[in-house]
Amino acid sequence: METPFEIFLSAPPGLEPLLQQEVAEAGFDAPELAPGGVVTRGGWPEVWRANLCLRGAGRVLVRFAEFRAFHLAQLDKRARKLDWGAVLPKGAACRVDVTCRNSKIYHDRAARARIAGAIEAFGGTVSPEGALRVMARIEDDLVTLSLDTSGELLHRRGWKEAVGKAPLRETLAALFLRASGYDGSEPVVDPMCGSGTFVIEAAQWAAGMAPGRARDFAFEDLPSFRAGEFATLKAETDVPGREAGLREAGLLFHGSDRDDGAIRGATANAERAGVADLCRFRRAAISDLERPEGTPGLVMVNPPYGARIGDRKLLFGLYGSLGAVLKERFAGWRLGMVTSDGGLAKATGLDLRAGPPVAFGGLTVKLYQAEL
Repeated sequence: METPFEIFLSAPPGLEPLLQQEVAEAGFDAPELAPGGVVTRGGWPEVWRANLCLRGAGRVLVRFAEFRAFHLAQLDKRARKLDWGAVLPKGAACRVDVTCRNSKIYHDRAARARIAGAIEAFGGTVSPEGALRVMARIEDDLVTLSLDTSGELLHRRGWKEAVGKAPLRETLAALFLRASGYDGSEPVVDPMCGSGTFVIEAAQWAAGMAPGRARDFAFEDLPSFRAGEFATLKAETDVPGREAGLREAGLLFHGSDRDDGAIRGATANAERAGVADLCRFRRAAISDLERPEGTPGLVMVNPPYGARIGDRKLLFGLYGSLGAVLKERFAGWRLGMVTSDGGLAKATGLDLRAGPPVAFGGLTVKLYQAEL
């Protein structure tokens, strides 16, 4: 593969500009918006760093080949000419996914068989359970081949074992935190914390912890991988003693929930995530929510909504109580609230502004923000 090559970073549609902002801040080369994500360029070290360090990316794909094909025989011939050994290890077990759109090649299964044949001719195996994933997009007769370098989706940070009802993905939580103006320098409070996703993500961000520090990646099985270089990269992302500095400065992250099981789970998750000393979880109803001492910060919450959890009619009182408590006790703070129900959001009585619609768990949600 020629260097630099194209790297695609996936994001939920509607939140691509937030990921572009993060990618630019992280020093990647000229990130550009694309449907469903952000495109940048680089070599394998940039691929490793993107997987390890980007909080909002769902996957990191390497686009390793592009060519025209107007019929299946041409696809077969050109796929067999590729240097698969530069991308895949010999004997690799691969899954192949194909999408066809507005092209003379319109049968995705037939196209998949041709690409699978090229991989098998190289010495690989193709299986729906393959650990590595090759993706082909055939659009307007242009074939683009990509390799998923992440493996499991990147929201699986490696620390969440206890999960509440309808949990928010960590990548989505990070993007909503960013959309709410969070930059790691202020306290965060989640009064309906569930498994603690917002609180733990904010604490790790503030502590400078790479989100992928506790997990494995698909790129570790590729011929391009250099274990020593990656170990050095991981070491460079660690900031020794930063948690202690945050504690001394009084920067803490607070979660509460009325469910005992949620609090136990969130506490255990924070321990596994390495931020237990920065997080404070307690069982409390909304009416018992307390404002932390110190400077104002961000209240970040993903409350239940009728299509997700609970009876919608009973939730109006919950949203009303949340709005009243925030107005009474959190003057000077900001609110970021994720919900699919504009009527429930309005029940808070707060002057809210809504962000773009975002797909989440089969629903469409929005981030509502307010100055308190």
